Amino acid sequence: MPVAALKPKRPPALAPGALDLGVRCPNCNSQGMEIVYAIENIPVHSTIQLADRAKALAFPTGNLKLGYCPACAFLGNTLYDPHVQAYSTQCEESQHVSATFNKFAHTLAQRWIDRYRLRNKTILEVGCGKGEFLGLMCELGDNRGIGIDPSYQPSRTPPKMAEKMRFIQDLYSEKYTSIDADCIMCRHTLEHIGQTHQFIAMIRRAIGHRKDIIVLFELPDAVRVLKEPAFWDIYYEHCSYFSPGSLARVFRANSFDLLELERDYGDQYLLIAAKPIDPSTDALTQPSLPLENDLQEMAHTVATFKKTIGPTIEKWRTMILTAKQKGEKVVIWSALSKAVAFLTTLKIGDAIEYAIDINPQRHGKFLPITGQQIMAPDFLHDYRPDHVILMNPIYTAEVQKDLDKMGLNAAIHGVGVA
Repeated sequence: MPVAALKPKRPPALAPGALDLGVRCPNCNSQGMEIVYAIENIPVHSTIQLADRAKALAFPTGNLKLGYCPACAFLGNTLYDPHVQAYSTQCEESQHVSATFNKFAHTLAQRWIDRYRLRNKTILEVGCGKGEFLGLMCELGDNRGIGIDPSYQPSRTPPKMAEKMRFIQDLYSEKYTSIDADCIMCRHTLEHIGQTHQFIAMIRRAIGHRKDIIVLFELPDAVRVLKEPAFWDIYYEHCSYFSPGSLARVFRANSFDLLELERDYGDQYLLIAAKPIDPSTDALTQPSLPLENDLQEMAHTVATFKKTIGPTIEKWRTMILTAKQKGEKVVIWSALSKAVAFLTTLKIGDAIEYAIDINPQRHGKFLPITGQQIMAPDFLHDYRPDHVILMNPIYTAEVQKDLDKMGLNAAIHGVGVA
């Protein structure tokens, strides 16, 4: 989840393929970004719970023009306006209902605790969501936790962990930079920040002169999004997209040395660990990790993305509309942002009636703009779909197990490559 809005400069409207010399890259401040993808009228939020279908259909929208910076390999929505968003307890972003995701989260928490000796420490998590991962870090490492997020819900924290953690229901901003911690953690939040260089600079100011603080970030990998090409992973809330190199460059530019830069979770996520250094320590700010030098690779990847994104969208649209013409039922599994982006991009009307999700917090709600109702998996026992479009193939085994229990022979179509 994001932090307090940092107002961007609004560029003029340009067509895909044009180099917008009027906008600076928010990640490296270079002049000009190439427009590589555009889509209009997409919901400005995709994780807010909407209990009324009419309100879901009339949900506020915005436009997206994805710009690519050839200087640092960063991509961002050049039309992004943070002021149209209002993160709150209505947001339901948690994936911790999934056994597959929980296994990953547990392994990552233990790895970070062991690798960076995070035991009996104070951990500040910026954008903590419902606090589940922070709770893991505190439980496994006997740590103390401070979480900041406007979507936090006190009822989601187990009583046994409450004494080890405290939460602030707010957006992270300069007023919280005085909080003292041994580790600053930020997972799946940086992609929600429009002015990324300013944000990392704020984190660095919060650290000050201390050199013993560990900074841990996790976020989506833009390389996978471009290569698939995963149009379902391009939506309004995700205004910033990082390759490994562009992520490393913004950290190094703000006086951090990198300890780790890796991919995980089926190469979907980037993990970065850093420590603060003195701004004059130039030698330590030079690229040294294998994934950092990616400018040439990214230029090629972006060029390929521009050629493949249109046919990929059309392939999925054709598949779904063909199934409808045959009288076959199609459902979408995992009613999170990916599903919202998938459906609002395809514009297939009522060809898909329902979305399925294992998180009970979402059941009975409606997806913004397209209006599909979100149902529990057992709904499928009677609905009996012919096709299940799985928004993240890493959950294929988990979903297949649920379908098998209900005696369903629906074909699973995983988007992208796990």
